[in-house]
Amino acid sequence: MKTNMGSIDRIVRLILAAVFLILFFTNTVSGVLGYILIAFSVIFILTSLISFCPLYPLFGINTCKKENKG
Repeated sequence: MKTNMGSIDRIVRLILAAVFLILFFTNTVSGVLGYILIAFSVIFILTSLISFCPLYPLFGINTCKKENKG
């Protein structure tokens, strides 16, 4: 699996995940929308850790600056 996320993309996703989690755990957002934000947070954290977004190849996006070898 080739990496397709650059460091800025990963940082933005981690910041968004943190904001979503804060909104949920401070009860600013609750109910179904809160659980949706939790799901997005988990997805953003996982994709940031592995530097791969499964939707990017479908749309031809690659934010990784360096050349992928494998």
